[in-house]
Amino acid sequence: MKQQVKADLMLVLVTLFWGISYILLDLSLEQIQPFTLNAMRFLFAFFVAGIISFNQLKSVNKTTLLYSALVGFSLLFVYIGATFGVLYTSLSNAGFLCALTVVLTPILAFIFFKQKPNPKLTVVVAMALAGIALLTLSGGMRPALGDILCIMCAVAYAFDLLITEIAVSREEVDAYQLGVFQLGFTGLFMLILCLIFETPTLPRTPAVWGAVLTLSIFCTGLAFIVQAVAQQYTSASHVGVIFTLEPVFAGIAAYFVAHEVLTPQAYLGAVLLVSSLFVMEIDFGKLFRRKTEELSEGLPAGSPEGAPGEMAAGSSEGSLDEMPEGSPEGALDEMSAGSPEGALDEMPADRLEETVVKTAGR
Repeated sequence: MKQQVKADLMLVLVTLFWGISYILLDLSLEQIQPFTLNAMRFLFAFFVAGIISFNQLKSVNKTTLLYSALVGFSLLFVYIGATFGVLYTSLSNAGFLCALTVVLTPILAFIFFKQKPNPKLTVVVAMALAGIALLTLSGGMRPALGDILCIMCAVAYAFDLLITEIAVSREEVDAYQLGVFQLGFTGLFMLILCLIFETPTLPRTPAVWGAVLTLSIFCTGLAFIVQAVAQQYTSASHVGVIFTLEPVFAGIAAYFVAHEVLTPQAYLGAVLLVSSLFVMEIDFGKLFRRKTEELSEGLPAGSPEGAPGEMAAGSSEGSLDEMPEGSPEGALDEMSAGSPEGALDEMPADRLEETVVKTAGR
């Protein structure tokens, strides 16, 4: 299995964690304010990761810390947009607009880094965009503060993916350290905001504590570390497409936990999203070449496309070793040493290639 496929599968797991996080967020926000919740989940995740891998983290360099701060700063806007956006717009609009990362990532990559998307990725992005729309939109969109915040979330996360891709491509940046320290910087930024705008409180029930810890360890710590490591082997545009599966996993979790049933339109959108992932991962060019080779090997002798050794004697492309002596093309192995083409063992490689091309093309 190729490294890129392994990385993409790891990112699908990350998307699964984020898909189920909406239910945990809904439960946690009943007792904790948004900035406080985000500060807790990121700082808890940072401290747990720091304790587990202290020896690997103590050798961090300034470049890794710089990129960690940049990624953490972009995540600050991601979570401000995602958390507050749903308060001021419909859930369907929020779900669609926050998922626009899949479209914005290749656009920003082209604008800032001249990374032109290949035709297949363009098709995949179009499929994913259509799938997101079918899955999340149920009515007309209306301009609102929440819409602007959700668009900010999508733009910020597209920058997050691009910054992470640039960071992990540098030799002096350790991807694992980047994944851990970005948690600490994001948690620190959130803590400052919660101290300014909120009155920090702790969860009051075991259920909410469990939700916060699950958000911290799996949906934040493990997820962002895996993302940083996996992006060494895949592109930011690929990551953006994979993350369109988040609404699918969220819908599955809502069905089994909250008994929420999607509309037929939404299920069609989910199918499009999953299909876009398969289209992105399958190497159609390789499959086509393999099929062509299989068909070529199965062609009967004497067919125009057959191998030279299988050409029927006397045909217009007749077998080279069966050409009569003295013919215009003369059998190569019977050419006289003084002929223009010379004997094979005395003929330069470039002349030999020219002779074969002329002979086969007549």
